[in-house]
Amino acid sequence: MKSSCGTRFAFLALFLFALQSVYVYAGSFHKDVQIHWGDGRGKIHDNEGKLLSLSLDKSSGSGFQSNQEFLYGKAEVQMKLVPGNSAGTVTTFYLKAPGTMWDEIDFEFLGNISGHPYTLHTNVYTKGTGDKEQQFHLWFDPTLGFHTYCITWNPQRIIFTVDGIPIREFKNSESMGIPFPKDQPMRVYASLWEAEHWATRGGLEKTDWSKAPFTAFYRNYNVEGCVWANGKSSCPANSPWFTQTLDKNGIDKVKWAQSKYMVYNYCTDTKRFPKGVPKVCT
Repeated sequence: MKSSCGTRFAFLALFLFALQSVYVYAGSFHKDVQIHWGDGRGKIHDNEGKLLSLSLDKSSGSGFQSNQEFLYGKAEVQMKLVPGNSAGTVTTFYLKAPGTMWDEIDFEFLGNISGHPYTLHTNVYTKGTGDKEQQFHLWFDPTLGFHTYCITWNPQRIIFTVDGIPIREFKNSESMGIPFPKDQPMRVYASLWEAEHWATRGGLEKTDWSKAPFTAFYRNYNVEGCVWANGKSSCPANSPWFTQTLDKNGIDKVKWAQSKYMVYNYCTDTKRFPKGVPKVCT
């Protein structure tokens, strides 16, 4: 019995240490980001910096950006989106480089009228050119609770995941002459803003400002990446995301998500590309 109690105590201590390790691993909005626009519409709600909200009204939206820039990394956050009639609103989590020839990796959540699903819009820009949109209707209501959204960006690929399920992989195909974001450090951004001219059914559904302010919540923000400073990047040792690939199970999950929940794929839009879809699609 004494040995059994000792074993249980050791297991409990290990479990508590693991919890503490996970907790420490998560970032802090106080330390890691700045709310860089919105005039008070963005707020951090706790002393530990785990919960942040962004709000939108008819005067302005709001947003935050990471304090550091990264050249490759893994950016993850949990989000709870604007409930009810969110038509015309766009809630985002993305990476972006500055300038007119920027690189960018996007999660954008396009609002909708009550009872209709959000559209998750993904895109990859290289040197100012995007046109690689894939859109999804999620398999859950993203307004009822928090869900985890993650962008993994390494020299070989970009992986978009939702609640740990990969939904999209964009591979480095520079050997085929297809640009890949690899030269420009990026910050992590999030925002809530109005785009009623295009966001919901191509602009047919307008924002109902009587429902404002619209509010989205972010929590458990964490970025692990190659920090860019003084013209060079410094990568954490032995980071699994830096060489992350998709095994057969991961590829099957991408196929599952795309076969059941994808609602737009630029690679199949022959009306948009009458002379042939982009080379990356082939």
